[in-house]
Amino acid sequence: MCETQSPSGLRIVFMGTPEFAVPSLKALVEAGENIVAVITAPDKPSGRGQKLMPTPVKEYALTQNLPILQPEKLKDPQFLEDLASLKADFQVVVAFRMLPEVVWNMPPKGTINLHSSLLPQYRGAAPINWAIINGEKETGVTTFFLQHEIDTGNIIFQEKEPIYPTDNAGTLYARLMDKGAQLIVKTVQAVAKNTAPSLPQVFAETLKPAPKVFKDTAQVKWDLSAEATVNLVRGMNPFPGAWCILNGKNYRLHLVESVAIEQALKPGEIFTDNKSLLYIGCTNGAISVLEWQAEGKKRMDIAAFFNGNTL
Repeated sequence: MCETQSPSGLRIVFMGTPEFAVPSLKALVEAGENIVAVITAPDKPSGRGQKLMPTPVKEYALTQNLPILQPEKLKDPQFLEDLASLKADFQVVVAFRMLPEVVWNMPPKGTINLHSSLLPQYRGAAPINWAIINGEKETGVTTFFLQHEIDTGNIIFQEKEPIYPTDNAGTLYARLMDKGAQLIVKTVQAVAKNTAPSLPQVFAETLKPAPKVFKDTAQVKWDLSAEATVNLVRGMNPFPGAWCILNGKNYRLHLVESVAIEQALKPGEIFTDNKSLLYIGCTNGAISVLEWQAEGKKRMDIAAFFNGNTL
């Protein structure tokens, strides 16, 4: 892409790896921006044959004939030399890894990051999951300038997004992914015109963190209220998937349309008609399980499960 075709006039390096980053890169390409290189993670073995698979960002970059760099280490001298040779004015980071200062401080107009929360709340690797787990009614996306401490840089723009009672991490992820892509374009244009805000993050009295979620994080132990249990399952759907132990077996819970109910059950106690109803007690009320996945089995609704099983 010729530099004269770029509306911002900036030479941009884009850094990202997963699906979440693809719409942002695509939006910049479709806006006519001059992407001089794409930095993404190395190909990884996948599947039974352990075939090397490209990242989603690389797959898209290949369709646009964009130069691609896949460094193993971001402080590798050869990578730093290659990056400097691009003479980028600006770097855009979306769902990549933590950058060393020698990388984020290289371009004259700085490096920005897209984060899927309303900073300073929910700094960390899993802001979408934790916003739902904590029962938030609203979240959003933020662009900010990178600095030393992760997710602490000066804010450029923010866009809010409601969290609906029917949302899970997957549905909210999809909306924030698209909203973030448009915010990236708006941010690049503002940086090019030297009109981008750079506002220090205003610290709330209580900061809510968003650490990475693991399988252990997703275990339902029935020690929460019914509403909090439903939020935990929503926040872990589709990945890593909420799970619990009932009758000595592991079951993955997919409560896409689950509800908290007023039912006098002890935590972990089961009430079922072995036909279409399955209630499990929490510390305050119970949840009605509408859909789940038994370990090693297919995902199914409760009525289908009871066609061949009993509890």
